[in-house]
Amino acid sequence: MKRAWDSYHRMRWLEMESPFKGDILRGKVAVVSGGGSGIGYEISAQLGKHGASVAVMGRRRHVLDAAVSALRSQGIQAIGLQGDVRKQDDAVRILECAFKKFGRIDILVNAAAGNFLVPAENLSPNGFRTVIDIDSVGTFIMCREALKYLKKGGQGRDNPSTGGLIINISATLHYTATWYQIHASAAKAAVDSITRSLALEWGADYNIRVNGIAPGPIDDTAGASKLGAGEIMTKSRENVPLFKLGEKWDIAMAALYLASDAGKFINGTTLVVDGGIWLSSPRQLSKEAVSQLSRAVEQRSKQTPIGIPKSKL
Repeated sequence: MKRAWDSYHRMRWLEMESPFKGDILRGKVAVVSGGGSGIGYEISAQLGKHGASVAVMGRRRHVLDAAVSALRSQGIQAIGLQGDVRKQDDAVRILECAFKKFGRIDILVNAAAGNFLVPAENLSPNGFRTVIDIDSVGTFIMCREALKYLKKGGQGRDNPSTGGLIINISATLHYTATWYQIHASAAKAAVDSITRSLALEWGADYNIRVNGIAPGPIDDTAGASKLGAGEIMTKSRENVPLFKLGEKWDIAMAALYLASDAGKFINGTTLVVDGGIWLSSPRQLSKEAVSQLSRAVEQRSKQTPIGIPKSKL
């Protein structure tokens, strides 16, 4: 039994090994808002494992301290900076601290977010505003204040050097509609618009690429447990293409792809990483019923050939 368990976890470890070279981000510096836990932490860890120095931003000091300790234990140069993305003064201070510590900023990841389930009729304007402020306004504030650091790497379209990179963590909620998340859906729709607009302007003027990642339900995150992702997936087994929760590693690998030379010509795109879940809809007919219906139609076609009746010729 123990041998089987060890074999399973060894295979699992091999599956999770990064496909990227360990030094692809050597010399780069990343600032990750919301980088102390969940998806943000995994992105921080993978950027660091691949050579980047990382400044982790968050509101809770104890979470930051634990994250930085864990990152440093893996040999990653990391610092924790306490602040709120909704506050411009915090953004200015944190980016300045990161720049003073590491001497440059190449990558900004906006992973700070807020969400909770609530029927629209029960959602207060203040609750709606809070999520908009964290996700949308906070993303814009961080991008705006990071610009002067990110644009140092490139000076316009005629300069062959590569400028900075912004990755905005979005969602798929607003691609159709999602129950009881009108606030987060609106906020992430705005994030996607920010991504495209900045990619257009800052790509042309400063060689800064701005992209997004839209995760689906990700296992072992506060969001998945708070939003009941596991229960929803269980009830949706027949309708979900790959039928499984994603992993934080999946999102971090997408971020690495965008940050590496492999993604150097990608700009203004929000990469969906959800196994096709957002495409799902209730199955109207079973596969067996579809087969029976197809056979019935085929039989009728054979008995009544399609064409113009002879009497009409």
